[in-house]
Amino acid sequence: MSGGPGTGKTTLAHALAGELGCPAIVRDEIKQGLVLSTPGYRSGGEDPLNRPALDAFFDVLGVLLRAGVTVVAEAAYQDRLWRRGLEPLAPLARIRVVRCETPAALAHDRILRRVAANPHRAAHGDRELLAALAAGERSLDAHVPLALDVPTLTVDTSDGYRPGLAEIAAFVL
Repeated sequence: MSGGPGTGKTTLAHALAGELGCPAIVRDEIKQGLVLSTPGYRSGGEDPLNRPALDAFFDVLGVLLRAGVTVVAEAAYQDRLWRRGLEPLAPLARIRVVRCETPAALAHDRILRRVAANPHRAAHGDRELLAALAAGERSLDAHVPLALDVPTLTVDTSDGYRPGLAEIAAFVL
């Protein structure tokens, strides 16, 4: 499961895992667990938890895939950051990429809502992202999708899922 901030990756990952009856491994949930065990953590800048979260994410995926477990793995999966972690897993799994997309304005609204509604988002740096967006330093359209040579399905998450959950499940199986 891939896509930029606010595109619905985590929500779809959990829905798809429920549909398939398998675990969802979510990079930001792993990082949030690291945040909880790091007194005084503050997001932003060169975040010292990014590398340990990334390593733990790929380690967990490797353990599960070597055990023969089907998983839904969710992260932003920008090509320059994630390709090197995914390529070694290719011999262990039939990788399928589901790319979530939604208009930038809707993604922005979702980020605002989750900052207000979810106190367990320290790992996400949403406040910093919103400040950078307001200052013109970042853009929600700047996400560079993963470019692996594997089957890829783009899902519009603007209002439900297009294609629908059953079609997404059929694609990944």
